[in-house]
Amino acid sequence: MDDQLSRVFSALADPIRRDMVARLAVGDATVNELAEPYAVTVQAVSKHLKVLQDAGLVTRTREAQRRPVHLEAEVFDLMTSWIERYRRQAEERYQRLDAVLAAMTEQETPEAEGEAS
Repeated sequence: MDDQLSRVFSALADPIRRDMVARLAVGDATVNELAEPYAVTVQAVSKHLKVLQDAGLVTRTREAQRRPVHLEAEVFDLMTSWIERYRRQAEERYQRLDAVLAAMTEQETPEAEGEAS
């Protein structure tokens, strides 16, 4: 699991980390601010942030004495393009299936009309 996409999906597999990402999408926050709603230690939150940081989802900066965590939104472009590629492939398969089903329905319709006569 050494490619970035795998690290990103692995990092987002945890509900606390997904929630942190959602909160950071609204704005930067400190570790203490991120830790507030959870019944876990600040150290546990720091470990979660380390996983997110290793995946490239967040960065930590220094502003005077404050060390905010910042969401790196461009990582979502990587995920979006990967998901979109497979969504398009699935959509194409569904369209082909729809065409086959429509052709089958058209073939069955004349037979049903002939039987009714």
